[in-house]
Amino acid sequence: MEILNDEYRVFGGHRLSGETSVQGAKNAALPILAASLLVPGVTVLTGCPDIVDVRVMLEILAELGCEVSQYGDTVAVDASQLTKSEVPEYLMREMRSSIMLLGALLGRCGEGAISAPGGCAIGLRPIDMHLAAIESLGAEVIQGKNRVTCRWRKAAAAEVILPYPSVGATENTMFSAVRLPGTTLIRGAAKEPEILDLQQALCAMGARVQGAGSSVIRIDGVAALHPACYQVMPDRIAAATLLAAGASAGGDIFVKCARGCEMAPALSAFRRMGCEVSDGADGIRLRRHGRLHSAGIIETAPYPGFPTDMQAPFMAVVCSADGVTTINENVFENRFRHVPELIKLGADITVSERTATVTGVPKLRGGAVEAFELRGGAALIIAGLAAEGVTTVSGRKYIDRGYENIARDLTALGVKIEGAKKESEEEGRQA
Repeated sequence: MEILNDEYRVFGGHRLSGETSVQGAKNAALPILAASLLVPGVTVLTGCPDIVDVRVMLEILAELGCEVSQYGDTVAVDASQLTKSEVPEYLMREMRSSIMLLGALLGRCGEGAISAPGGCAIGLRPIDMHLAAIESLGAEVIQGKNRVTCRWRKAAAAEVILPYPSVGATENTMFSAVRLPGTTLIRGAAKEPEILDLQQALCAMGARVQGAGSSVIRIDGVAALHPACYQVMPDRIAAATLLAAGASAGGDIFVKCARGCEMAPALSAFRRMGCEVSDGADGIRLRRHGRLHSAGIIETAPYPGFPTDMQAPFMAVVCSADGVTTINENVFENRFRHVPELIKLGADITVSERTATVTGVPKLRGGAVEAFELRGGAALIIAGLAAEGVTTVSGRKYIDRGYENIARDLTALGVKIEGAKKESEEEGRQA
């Protein structure tokens, strides 16, 4: 999936207007695709985003013996002839989310093996919690230098207590437990909307899961799952990114299908900054006229707190807001890699450990910057919208991991943004 120019060119200084639709959720589609391994038949997902991470996941599923097909936003996975229970190392390196395949393989095959997962370098993100949860259900965990193998030793439903509401550990526990006889309780579970979406997808496949969205999830094991068709939820992070673009550049935009109930902390921050935000059943409208105000203090936290995935895009917005905004990153220890790049555009930011202090400047200026991870890359595009002149953002491969077509979505709002791809890649998406 080579890209002709691994960059986006953003032409700043233009107010935005119009409407655009939000893609399907990356962080919902990936675990549901992993869950398809539990079904000895065909799982069909609609509203599935056509992003790099999804294509990597489909490549992994195919390598494991599944038949996969993708056309537009519809993906079909036939796992009836699953032949392998080991994820190749070269594919694990491509995507952090591949860790969730461990629980899915264990739940379907009784064993699974992975190597160290890759993805964006935003922190340590250890998998100890995943492994401890799986061990609680009776799995044997064998750890090598760069490899983890799990197999059932004495599989049994149990009470699993997570010391931190880890999304990945919650998902891996759900996968491991759905076919175990008896009742499994996950205490301290992650509450993210994507966990609820996974629960609903599993129930569509015949699982008996309830409680997602709360700190306790109950799983009553079933003998087998069955084929299903499921619609992936809208991507709340992608929606908030588009709203941040409107806040950064100014204007009047509408993001169709965005769900305000899942984005309350972000919408509250937009309002504190002086944006008018209207949350309706069909989407969210944001209007910004005049200069932005400080957002005050932003504290990232697990859901329902301010999402760590929105920290970088919000930082880009407040770079040109009046006053001082303080951002405390409480989830990942290495999520300020975009700060030096924003400073290249004229931002005034100081960092002390996990706290960034942003003093708004009258105007950012275009320049050449580089993305080192997904959300930081989106932040650089957002900053470019408020800057004078042209901003070139290299490292596009990271941005395309989570945004289906950010250039298309922003162009619909009046942004001039360039980023051509090879024709061969475009053809490959429709294959």
